[in-house]
Amino acid sequence: MTDTASERPRFHLAILVDDLDGAREFYGELLQCPEGRSTATWVDFDLFGHQLVAHVHGGRPSAPRASNPVDGHEVPVPHFGVLLTPPAWARLAERLTAAKTDFIIEPHTRFEGRVGEQSTMFLLDPSGNALEFKSFADDTQVFAR
Repeated sequence: MTDTASERPRFHLAILVDDLDGAREFYGELLQCPEGRSTATWVDFDLFGHQLVAHVHGGRPSAPRASNPVDGHEVPVPHFGVLLTPPAWARLAERLTAAKTDFIIEPHTRFEGRVGEQSTMFLLDPSGNALEFKSFADDTQVFAR
């Protein structure tokens, strides 16, 4: 599922997961990220045009999750995600809400009518990795102050 301009660089991120079946269900089915190469211990996903590699971590304990207060919400740190177009963000929010996703932070819009207006949502994958999906009303304001 690609939602990026072809001239933009793509990132590669490798994450730890508890099991590949759970990763395939979450990333492949729920988020609709096509699967690429895989072995018995890892699988590639096309995360909106970026390469996400889920590696089974072999039972090592996960690091405790921290958070920082942002606009009245506790934002999980670390987290990763993708900046989507407004229509793609709305479709994903609708699909996740319909699937009764347990959001850390429900889909909502921040800075409405101001510089940097953005829609955002936070959720965990089955292994506890925190993800944020956001969309800017005006893509030229991604880094605006």
